[in-house]
Amino acid sequence: MKLAISGKGGVGKTTLAAFLARAFKDKGYSVLCVDADPDANLAGALGFKDAEKITPIAEMKELIEERTGAKPGTMGGFFRMNPKVEDLPEALAKEHDGIKLMVMGTVKTGGSGCVCPESVLLKNLIQHLLLERREAVIMDMEAGIEHLGRATAFAVDLMIVVVEPGRRSLETAAAVKKLASEIGIKRVAAVGCKVRSEDDAEFLKRELALPFLGYIPFRDEVIQADLEGKPAYETAPDLLVIAESLATQIEKIVATS
Repeated sequence: MKLAISGKGGVGKTTLAAFLARAFKDKGYSVLCVDADPDANLAGALGFKDAEKITPIAEMKELIEERTGAKPGTMGGFFRMNPKVEDLPEALAKEHDGIKLMVMGTVKTGGSGCVCPESVLLKNLIQHLLLERREAVIMDMEAGIEHLGRATAFAVDLMIVVVEPGRRSLETAAAVKKLASEIGIKRVAAVGCKVRSEDDAEFLKRELALPFLGYIPFRDEVIQADLEGKPAYETAPDLLVIAESLATQIEKIVATS
């Protein structure tokens, strides 16, 4: 099962990614989370200790040069377009409480579409994770989908757009849906976060041009978990029950696709 989670910044997609990771782990899946958001926070949301000390793969200069034959930050010239990446999940993934995590980082030169050693390594690694790995892969992404391309889009079983009650969030969801369609992702659905009332939920159901799987209600405990560096599913276990229900829906969507 391969899931990509996107949405406007601050809507709660990292929180949802962490909840789904725990829910699928509790269902017996081997779970590999991929933090592909430049504002990487998934390690903290999963309860990893010293999360801020995890070096993103995009910043591993020696590894990038070894695998591509070129120094990071360079553009043009010759370097390997299909570097070896098969061994990197075992070598680089961190693990906590039965959930594995890889932090991708972001390419800081030449824009998001640059052809440079860093971007080539990341894209090949993403392709390997989506096409070859047997785990439940959960990718926490930014609103854009630069890490995905036409070569790997068909391997995404479901793109989940996280929305909060608000027009800007809905506009981002529409943009993500369009981008996903353009590269061939066939199944896109929405999940609400920071929902404070049934009126909020009804607003999302009414205004979204996407299938609506459900929502994670707003809880002060989620904010408290962030302050304490704990997973929100530990401070708000009732929300984990909701996440397990969402995971069951996702299983059915994937099984019938």
